[in-house]
Amino acid sequence: MHPPRAAATGRTASPATARQINDRLALQLLQSEGPLTAGQLKTLTGLSRPTVADLVERLQEAGLIAVVGESGAQRRGPNARLYGIVADRDHLVGLDLRTHSITVAVADLLGRVRAEHTVPMNPDGAADTAVATALAAVDKALAAAGAPAPHTIAVGAPGLVDPATGRLGSTDWITSWHVGLVSALRARTGVPVLLENEVNLAAIAEQRDGAARDRDTFVLLWLGHGTGAAVVLDGALRRGASGGTGEIGFLPVPGTGALPSASGCDGGFHSLAGSAAICALGAEHGLSFGDAVGPRRANERPSGGGSPTEAVGGASDEGVTRALAPAPAEARTDGPPAEPLVRAAVAAGDTGAAFLDALAARIALGVAAVCAVLDPGCVVLGGEIGCGGGAELADRVTGHLARLSPLRTDVRAGSVGGRAVLRGAVLAARDAAQNELFGAAGPATSRHP
Repeated sequence: MHPPRAAATGRTASPATARQINDRLALQLLQSEGPLTAGQLKTLTGLSRPTVADLVERLQEAGLIAVVGESGAQRRGPNARLYGIVADRDHLVGLDLRTHSITVAVADLLGRVRAEHTVPMNPDGAADTAVATALAAVDKALAAAGAPAPHTIAVGAPGLVDPATGRLGSTDWITSWHVGLVSALRARTGVPVLLENEVNLAAIAEQRDGAARDRDTFVLLWLGHGTGAAVVLDGALRRGASGGTGEIGFLPVPGTGALPSASGCDGGFHSLAGSAAICALGAEHGLSFGDAVGPRRANERPSGGGSPTEAVGGASDEGVTRALAPAPAEARTDGPPAEPLVRAAVAAGDTGAAFLDALAARIALGVAAVCAVLDPGCVVLGGEIGCGGGAELADRVTGHLARLSPLRTDVRAGSVGGRAVLRGAVLAARDAAQNELFGAAGPATSRHP
C-alpha cells in the first residue's frame, strides 16, 4: 500500500528562492541547448520578459554567463545577443586510480575535457613516492589545460567507500597510495575532493553519455581486470549501508569449484568472469592473449571507446599529455589482457563463436542473480571487456539469461568502455561544482568534500 498523500500546504517560494530556481533553470538550459538569446530563454522557461532580463543581468554580474555572439548575420541590438555559460570560469579535475596507473582529466565548467595525463605507477613501490608521482600528474594536467587551480576534484577508486565518512574502507586489497593520494589532495588543495567507487562513476558515465541514457533504472556490470556492479534505481545510485552494493565478484555461483570468503573473491563470480578467468577460457578454446594482441605493443589497446582528449603513459614515467587532440588508439598501461582477446573473438566470426557463447553463459549467471533480486529491466555490460564484446556478447548473454530468468531484461553493451570511470569522475565534479555555483537543485551525484 502507498501512504496517503499529505495535504498541500499552499506555501509559495520566497523571492530569493524563486530567483535561485529561475537562475538554475536558465543555466541548465544554456548548458543543454548552448547559447541562447533572452527571447529564447523567455520561450523555453515560460518566464516573463522582465524576469528574464533580471536573471540575465544577475548571472552576468556573477560571472556565470556572458555575451558570446549574436543571432542572425543581419541582426543587432540587445534582443539579438546570445548568452552562454562562462565555461572557463572554473576548472574541474577527474581522476581514475588503478593499481598500476593514474589518469587525470582537467575539464571546464561544462565538463569538456581540456587536458588529460596518464602515468604508470609501481604498486610495489613506496606509497609516498607514488603519491608524489600522482600529485605531479595532476599538476601537469592542470598546466596543460591552462588552469591555475581546480574548483572541485572527483576521484574514482576501487574498493568500498564508506557512505558515512566518504573514505575508503579498511580492506586488505586497497592500494595504500590510493588512500594517501586522496588525503594529500584534500590537505594540499583546500577544495572539495569527492571520492567514489570506480564502478559507480562508470554507471554515471553510461547513464549520461552512453548505453543507459534512456534508463532511470539499470545495473552496470563491470567486466575488466575484475568484476563489479553499480545499481541505479529511479535515477539514483544505491551504495548500500557500507558502500558495498555491487561487489558481485563475491557472488557464489556454480562452476568455480569453491566459494568466496570474507578475505577474497576467488571462488565467486570473479573466478568465472574476471580477466584471468576469461583468458583461461580462451585457452580452452584455442585462443590466447598473444594471438589477440598481434604486433601491437603490450601497453596499447585496440581503438574504440575513446574521447576527444587522451593522454598516454607508456614509454617513460613522464607519460605523454595531449590536450584538445583526437584520441589515438593507444592506451593505459594496465588494461585487462582479456579485452583484446574478446575483441579478436568478435572479429573472428564463426571461429570465435564457441568462446563467446561460453563466456556469455558465465556472465549470464551473474546477471540472473542480479535480476532475481533487483529486476532492473536493463543490464549494461561495461568495462573494457563488456565494451569490447559489443552486441555480439550482449546478445549471447540475453539468450542465456532468458533460459535462467523469467524476468524480461534488456542486456546492452556499454559504449563508454574502460574510460567510463574517468568520464564519470568529470561528471561528478561538474555536478558538485554547478550545485555550488548555480545554486543547489536536487541531490548531488557525489558527496563528501
